[in-house]
Amino acid sequence: MKAPQNLNVYMPLIFAVVLILGMQLGFKMYEKLNGKAPKMSSVKGISELQEVFSYIDAKYVDGVNDGKLAESAIEAALKELDPHSNYISPEDLQAVNEDLQGNFEGIGVEFSIVRDTIMVVTPIAGGPSEKLGILSGDQIIAIEDSTIAGIGMTNEQVVKRLRGNKGSVVNVSIKRKGVKNLLKFDIERDDIPLYSVDVSYMMDEETGYIKINRFSRDTYNEFMDALSGLKGKGMEKLILDLRQNPGGYLTAAVNIADEFIDGQKLLVYMQGQHYKRKEYRARRAGLFESGDLVVLVDEGSASASEIVSGAVQDWDRGMILGRRSFGKGLVQEQYDLSNGGALRLTVARYYTPTGRSIQKPYEQGVDAYRNEIVERFEHGELQSVDSVKVENDSMVFKTLIDKRTVYGGGGIMPDTFVPLDTSQNGLFTIQVRSIIPEFAYQTFNNNQQKYRKYESAEEFRSAYSVDETLFSKFKNYIQQADLEEATYDEAILMRDKETFKTYIKAYIARQLWHNDGFYPILHELDETLKEAYQKIHGTEMAQYGF
Repeated sequence: MKAPQNLNVYMPLIFAVVLILGMQLGFKMYEKLNGKAPKMSSVKGISELQEVFSYIDAKYVDGVNDGKLAESAIEAALKELDPHSNYISPEDLQAVNEDLQGNFEGIGVEFSIVRDTIMVVTPIAGGPSEKLGILSGDQIIAIEDSTIAGIGMTNEQVVKRLRGNKGSVVNVSIKRKGVKNLLKFDIERDDIPLYSVDVSYMMDEETGYIKINRFSRDTYNEFMDALSGLKGKGMEKLILDLRQNPGGYLTAAVNIADEFIDGQKLLVYMQGQHYKRKEYRARRAGLFESGDLVVLVDEGSASASEIVSGAVQDWDRGMILGRRSFGKGLVQEQYDLSNGGALRLTVARYYTPTGRSIQKPYEQGVDAYRNEIVERFEHGELQSVDSVKVENDSMVFKTLIDKRTVYGGGGIMPDTFVPLDTSQNGLFTIQVRSIIPEFAYQTFNNNQQKYRKYESAEEFRSAYSVDETLFSKFKNYIQQADLEEATYDEAILMRDKETFKTYIKAYIARQLWHNDGFYPILHELDETLKEAYQKIHGTEMAQYGF
């Protein structure tokens, strides 16, 4: 049985996010060995390595880039250790750190490349682009008088041109619907926040929902703003969504777990051969220490996400629902190098309060480690909980209050399993969904007065629906679109008509209310969230339309 094509296509991206953006929990930036590297005389093989490099420098037939050669040697050495010890070049260090720092310097737009055209999805609130009047649906045609549309630029290439030092100015040419000539903007780059709480809202009069996409420097403050806001609206039950959250800062995870768990209970501890056991405990009265709690996880939930879900599960504080999490329980510390790069070195493992190590095996090498999630699909684990393998009894633990059985040895096993929905994984369906944002942008821009009459996202969600006339236009749009590898399939389009209508509605709402409008509508299709709602209430979500 082969993994679906879309899973294989996105696996490198998923793993890169998991491996780089959020997995470096426990970066003790204040512990840098006092800025000194350890003595190398105790490391076997150093003299031989120096000898080899001397011969290369003196005798090799061609010229050698010593810096690149050294970087290759470092990377090869780290690959022999574990999948998460890695070298970061000086060129990459700033970009790698931005997601965890919670901000970057740039013009402040979210964009997507649609048919080789850079389209503004939304200007970031408070950013320089929004202040100058750049709108959703605008097309970026040129940057500094160099045409970038229609030349096959990648996301990374566009980002490199738009980002820059705070205070620097970049000239951007914009094509806008209904405007004959290109609009030129001189945009002064500024600090742009990267928010880690995607959305928070009340699903009904007593049930709140919060989605966290990473654990960065500012995540705890964002979370507390969301939590206190929902509490102020009468929240008594909470669904915390950590699906596809690759992790990040340990302190953010510990502080959030502390809001759920009372007393001075152990939340997580770390230990390694050269790293004495260090414990993190609850230390203050949390804002949500009572009340029903469900935490959503899946195979993309890793690191700091597993700290939170592991603590909640071990103390029987709430229910973990979804699929087995990634299984990343290695702790890295970051050390600055003299060349301006950095070394992220695994120094310890983390353990949940019951003593579970959640790190999945990596003895078969990095490639096998990366392919493990594909193997989960091939073995049927993402479709059936019965396919999950528990290697031996030493991985079985008991929770600390109710003495329920939980497992270690490779991720957090949910209390309630929800299979992966594969009904929307066909190539035609995937390509249709990729075209919906562009169609929604155009629909909104052509009918702004119609959509702006709705005063709130809640009113829009309850009162608006995609009618047959608009869906007929969408159908024609798909027929005329370049679907690349897929062929037009009207049977599938009509079979999943209501699903596609929901996507169109969600993307239209995003133009006015960003994620606050987008997610509540999209969640009407979310089977895992439906299951969570039923578990937390003991009933179906009739009020919300599920």
